[in-house]
Amino acid sequence: MKQDHYRLWVALTFALSLCVIALGAYTRLTEAGLGCPDWPGCYGFTGVPKDETQQALAASRFPDAPLEADKAWNEMLHRYVAGSLGLMILALNILAWRKPSRPKGLPALLLVTVIFQALLGMWTVTMVLMPVVVMGHLLGGFTTASLLFLLWLRLGRTSLHSSSAQFSSGLQAFALLGLLVVFGQIALGGWTAANYAAVVCTQLPLCEVDWQQGFDTSAFALIQPEHDTYQYGVLDYQQRVTIHVTHRIGAMVTAGVLLVLAGFLWRQRALRGGTAVMLLVLAGQISLGVTNVVASLPLSVAVAHNITGVLLLLSLVALNVQVYRIRLAGRYPHRMASRMGS
Repeated sequence: MKQDHYRLWVALTFALSLCVIALGAYTRLTEAGLGCPDWPGCYGFTGVPKDETQQALAASRFPDAPLEADKAWNEMLHRYVAGSLGLMILALNILAWRKPSRPKGLPALLLVTVIFQALLGMWTVTMVLMPVVVMGHLLGGFTTASLLFLLWLRLGRTSLHSSSAQFSSGLQAFALLGLLVVFGQIALGGWTAANYAAVVCTQLPLCEVDWQQGFDTSAFALIQPEHDTYQYGVLDYQQRVTIHVTHRIGAMVTAGVLLVLAGFLWRQRALRGGTAVMLLVLAGQISLGVTNVVASLPLSVAVAHNITGVLLLLSLVALNVQVYRIRLAGRYPHRMASRMGS
C-alpha cells in the first residue's frame, strides 16, 4: 500500500472513531447503555432477539432486565461500529509493519488503547454503569480519535519557513497547557453525564440554589459505594449540584485559558488559521452548553455537545503539533527540511 493510501486508511479510521463517539453519546443519552444486560452479545444472542422464541428465551435468561428493542439496537449498533473500528486499527498496525518508514509507536499505542476501550465497554455493562467506568470509556473514545488524528498529521507533508520559528519554550508549554485544560474539562463533562448531573441546575450563570454552602467534595470520589445499578445516578441532589457547578466553572476557566492562548498564537501568521478554528469551535461549544441548560438537555444538542468537545480537543492537538514543528524547524532547519521532503 502506498503512503497516500495508508494515510487515507488512517483518515477513514479517524472518521469512524468520530462516529463511535457520536453513537456512544447517543446510546448514553437515550439510556441504552444497559439495553443489552450482557456483553458482547445481547441477551445471549449475537444480535437483538427478534422472534417470539428468542424473546421468551431472553426473558428467562434475564428476568430482571426486560427487553426494550429500541435501546437494545442502539447498544448493539454502537458495539458493531466500535468493533469495526478495532479491526481497522488492527489492520492499521499490520500495514504499518509492512513498510519500515511508517510510524510504529502511534499505531501500537492505538491498538492498546482500543483494546482497553473494549474492556471499558464490557465493564460499563458488567458494572452496571459505574460512573468512573462510564467516564473512562468516554475519555478513551476521545483519546482514540486524538491519536488517530495525530497519526494522520504525522503522515502529512508540511511546508515550514524558518522565518516563522521564533517561539519560546514558554509558548509551547502554554499550548500544551491548553490541551490539558480542555482534556480536564472533557473529563468533568464525562463525570457530570455519568452521575446524571446535567440538568440539576436550570439557571445561568451557575445555579439557582446556594451551591457554595452545600459544596460537597465527596461528589468527586471516583470509587463510589456498591449499588445494584448506577443507572439514573446514586448521588444526592447537593452532590450533583456540586458536580454541575464545577463543570460550569471549568468551562469558564477553559474559555479563559484558550482566549489567552489565542491572543499569543495570533501573533504568528502561520498559526492564525488553526487559532481561528479553535475559537470558532470554542464559541460553538459554549453555545451548545448554554442551550443544554436553557432547553433542558435536548438529545440532538447534547450529542452535538459531545462531538464539538472532541473537535475542540482535536483543534488543540493540531495547534500543538504545528507549534512543535515550527519550533523544531527553527532549531534544526536542515533536519526538518530533509524530513518534510522524505
